[in-house]
Amino acid sequence: MSAVISARELGLLRCHACGAVYRAAAPGLRCHCRRCGVRLHQRKADSLSRTWALLIAAAILYLPANLIPIMKTSTLLEERWDTILSGVIALWQKGSPEIAVIVFVASIVVPLAKIAVLALLLVTAQRRSAWRQAERARLYRFIEFIGYWSMLDVFVVALLVGLVHFRGLADVQPGGGAVAFAAVVVLTMMASKSFDPRLIWDSEPPRRVRREA
Repeated sequence: MSAVISARELGLLRCHACGAVYRAAAPGLRCHCRRCGVRLHQRKADSLSRTWALLIAAAILYLPANLIPIMKTSTLLEERWDTILSGVIALWQKGSPEIAVIVFVASIVVPLAKIAVLALLLVTAQRRSAWRQAERARLYRFIEFIGYWSMLDVFVVALLVGLVHFRGLADVQPGGGAVAFAAVVVLTMMASKSFDPRLIWDSEPPRRVRREA
């Protein structure tokens, strides 16, 4: 049994919105934050089911996000449709390997890694596993940190559309893959936010802590 005493075992509740800490109410009574009015929970309500739903939706959209062209480039000489992967290959062939690697990691590796890590966290949390809890907590913080960089491809398309239209050199239009990719990023970000990382530590039933008078 862990030697660390948790706030849950001490009968304390933390507000998810503002971080204020309160003494837990009696079982069956609803408790709201006196600072911001949010309802307090020892754990986020329906965290696992909501995170699974968002994660499955992101996994389904991951395939069209990579198979459907993300943008269309039209010039006087050619018309080109590019998926994320074909864009990475084109950047590599045109002498920009550093940018190609950045786009590949941010747009293909990071979303796939987030989906895989969140699935691992969900499965282990549902099983109340005590396997490598500290490492799993660090994994959760890591995917939260890198999640925002997954939007790099969408930003690149948006900048290209504005820049090319401004100069009048060609015509760049976003494709359906950009919409699917943006949806994947948003859904994985929502999934990581809806997951309650405290569930990682719920491998043991809460203990009753004896309070001194």
